[in-house]
Amino acid sequence: MLLTLPFPAGAQQAGKIFRIGFLDASTASGMAVLVEAFRQELNKLGWIERKNITIEYRFAEQKSERLSELAADLVRLKVDLILATAGPPALAAKGATSTIPIVMTSGDPVGEGLVASLARPGGNVTGFSGLTFELATKRLEILKDAVPKLGELGFCTWGEASYQATFN
Repeated sequence: MLLTLPFPAGAQQAGKIFRIGFLDASTASGMAVLVEAFRQELNKLGWIERKNITIEYRFAEQKSERLSELAADLVRLKVDLILATAGPPALAAKGATSTIPIVMTSGDPVGEGLVASLARPGGNVTGFSGLTFELATKRLEILKDAVPKLGELGFCTWGEASYQATFN
């Protein structure tokens, strides 16, 4: 038992090099910091590039019309998983394959048509959703309870419409 403790996560198959497809709408230079953070977190889990994983990076260079072509390229490479940032890259990946698992990093998976529902997504897409828009009303209710004398409030969430609320 003592011999197994220092080793990272043991779910890796010996000898197999897994291939991750990374699909993003922006540029490699624009994503450099996030890509490096992604690599570091994979390393912490025992996944090391060129040792037990390979990452195939595809950037659309701010040309969303290229996403479908880039997603199809990743499918042709037979990646084991596609990591798609936000909605448009995830939609392109979903359009390219129904069998390769797709992990999206943000967005509204139900609203964008990526999954049937959060409770039962179905298909091959999974990932993260901040549910920012759906939870805005609930957050305002909690704030009103926490600060009863609050009269008016305006706030804006990144990438979405601004909100204004007046409390009685």
